[in-house]
Parts: sequence; C-alpha cells; structure tokens
Amino acid sequence: MIPSTPPPDRTVRPDALAASGPSTPRPPAPRPDQLSTASAAALRVSLARDPEIRPAEVARARALAADPTYPPVAVMRRVAQQILAAPDLSEDES
Repeated sequence: MIPSTPPPDRTVRPDALAASGPSTPRPPAPRPDQLSTASAAALRVSLARDPEIRPAEVARARALAADPTYPPVAVMRRVAQQILAAPDLSEDES
C-alpha cells in the first residue's frame, strides 16, 4: 500500500518550490489536422490540361481485351494462389 503522507525524512520545503521561478506558458502545438488548399488551383489547371479520355490508352485497352493470351497464364495462377491463400474475413470471429 502506498502511504498518503510523505515519510518524516522527506518534508517539502517551500523555498525549493519557489526557486524554480515563474512558469512560462507552453507555445501551442501545431495542429496536424489542418488542410491547406494552396495547391488546389494548380491541381485544377493540371486536370484541365489533360483530356478525360485518352485515345492512346483506349486503343491499348482494346488491343489487350482482344488478345486471348492477356493476361499471361502465370499471372492468373499467381493471382488465384493469392486469393486462395488470403484469409476469409467473413469467418473472422475476433
């Protein structure tokens, strides 16, 4: 059990408390949850420069969709193994 009074050999000296001087207030900590929108205008300009639909990428996607060997069988097997090895989160009892 912890005693609620200090032992007799450890008395609090008022002069020791006063020697530390006046306390100074701490500066406020920076807030990490602030949002800066300074670069939003630059982002809008950059997005406006690029077309929403890129014809070269559409052509590439069409070519890959028409290719019966895409994606390679090795890639499909690796993806299938990763799916089978992944835990079933619907059965998680924790």
